[in-house]
Amino acid sequence: MAAVFTYSTDDGHPSDMRIADLLSKNKVNGTFYIPVSNCEGRDVLSQQLIREIGSRFEIGSHTYDHYRLKNLTVADARYQIIEGKKQLENMLGTEVVGFCYPGGKYHAKHLEIVKTAGFQYARTTMNLCFDAGSNPYEMSTTFQFYPHDRTIYLRNYVKNGNWSMRHEGLWLALNQSNWIDRLYCMFDWSCQHNTMFHLWSHSWEIDALNAWQELDAFLAYVASRVPLEDRLSNLQLAVRCYSDVGGAEIVQSNSLRS
Repeated sequence: MAAVFTYSTDDGHPSDMRIADLLSKNKVNGTFYIPVSNCEGRDVLSQQLIREIGSRFEIGSHTYDHYRLKNLTVADARYQIIEGKKQLENMLGTEVVGFCYPGGKYHAKHLEIVKTAGFQYARTTMNLCFDAGSNPYEMSTTFQFYPHDRTIYLRNYVKNGNWSMRHEGLWLALNQSNWIDRLYCMFDWSCQHNTMFHLWSHSWEIDALNAWQELDAFLAYVASRVPLEDRLSNLQLAVRCYSDVGGAEIVQSNSLRS
């Protein structure tokens, strides 16, 4: 497999519009995981703006209220998963097949709820990975667009396991002290070894960091290294990686508009 790039952003903050514009500018595809509301009090995109993003990119669900599933009863978790999907579909007028666990906090039982709710895949916050993983309901990532300290990477590596698929990512992450240098270093390694690179973010964090120019520059660099057909939404990545994931029509309808 040639190197592929996918981008996803979580929480449905209004600044997601800036991400959508940068993705379109650089002809990079992506996925937006959006809750209907946010129990943490952050603003969420209006229905009109969700439709605007959905006309260009894949929209995935991030529960109804952005609650961490592991803190809920089974009944409440089921409601959050099912109702979030239903409401987004009502807004968009199309099926929503991708899901992302808020905060990456979930239990094994939630995978089955997500599956039976009709989702075809689900994304986690497992980082340092150069492949999507073997389970379509536990899609892994490579790098969060955020200046984590190197000790955070080491702590998460030890805590979250899957060490054999993450050791190269950890070594590369620890080798760079500056987080932007770390991002480029890991991406270059991915291109050299023809692997997946999955970048994810929160737009409200990019606001706080005032890192929009850095994101724009990196997406331009991605466009210079990865062919257009290999800049994927998360669903397109899932279709490539997991034999039991369909969605050909949805991939077509949510593909990047050049």
